[in-house]
Amino acid sequence: MPKKKLHDTAKWDAEQVRKSTQKPAEKSKPWWRKISPRVTYIICVVLVSCLLAELGWLAVNEVCALNKEPLTAEVTIDEGDGLGAIAKKLKKAGIIDSKFLFKLYGLFSGTAKKVDAGVYKLDTGMDYHCLEQTMQMGTSAAATVMVTIPEGYTVQQIIELLAENNVSSVEKLTEAAKNYVFEDYSFIDNENLGNISRLEGYLFPDTYEFYVKEEAVSALSRLLDNFYYWIFEDEEMVEMMEGEDLKEIITVASLIEKETDGTDRETIASVIYNRLNHSAETAYLLQIDASLVYAAGREITQDDYKNLDSPYNLYTHQGLPPTPIANPGLASIKAALNPEKTNYYFYALDVNGEFGTPNRHVFSKTLADHNYVQRVIG
Repeated sequence: MPKKKLHDTAKWDAEQVRKSTQKPAEKSKPWWRKISPRVTYIICVVLVSCLLAELGWLAVNEVCALNKEPLTAEVTIDEGDGLGAIAKKLKKAGIIDSKFLFKLYGLFSGTAKKVDAGVYKLDTGMDYHCLEQTMQMGTSAAATVMVTIPEGYTVQQIIELLAENNVSSVEKLTEAAKNYVFEDYSFIDNENLGNISRLEGYLFPDTYEFYVKEEAVSALSRLLDNFYYWIFEDEEMVEMMEGEDLKEIITVASLIEKETDGTDRETIASVIYNRLNHSAETAYLLQIDASLVYAAGREITQDDYKNLDSPYNLYTHQGLPPTPIANPGLASIKAALNPEKTNYYFYALDVNGEFGTPNRHVFSKTLADHNYVQRVIG
């Protein structure tokens, strides 16, 4: 067995001691481990803020309909559709991008309670508030109808015409005409409810675009709005109406409208005012058949002239009827404001043209002249 050398043992011991007392080499830390906690906190705050800002901007774009590709679509809202169903339909149609944001908005605004069943034409340019407002009865753009209200139609005839065109039902229109308080229109009698004649004269004849199945009040208000415009905002009419009694003018205009052949409005107006202002041979009686027809609601008989008990019977009641008897057009209203100056108290329709042009009125100053005209024209 070989002998160990003394120097070998010493050498081994020295190396062992050196290795055992030597500190291990430190490993290099990742760069992010070298950042101080304060700097790390600031960086996190900045990143979260940027993320929230980005999400907030996306939400603003969505809710306010900013930077969206143009798109128009028809969306059908059914009875009973809740907020989720409405959001789903809008999303499917491409009108909104986020059902979540729309439902969140709807929870605070009450969208589901405000939206009505109907077919609506919507586009991506509408913000959430506009979508909510558009999806309400009376604003559906997908189903409309044009209706012309003829001059001289009564409220009852207008109601029936609107119902025929599916604007609303006779029942709903009649109820609104009788009992709805049209507080925005001071010229409407909102104190004495219960009769559609309170709107007589103020449903302005014109051509209108209505929504199919529109709210009755909305449809009638559209006609009242037009009347308001022509009487209270048209400069010429405002000047002409100054100092005049509106109800009296519209009542006279309604009588003119029902009696005129289209060419003699100012002359008929003169007859009406002559009878109202002078007893002459008529004792302040207007004796206008159209008002008696309005009272009867049917074709009149000979017996009605004396025996139909109504303030609209102008053969037995002096002066004007209690309300207009129809809805006059602008020409008749202007004629009521600017009557021709004549001494006429009578007129008769010359159907066959015995005194000139067929279907024109022949005017007379006295009862004797009028009776002569009546004998000639039969």
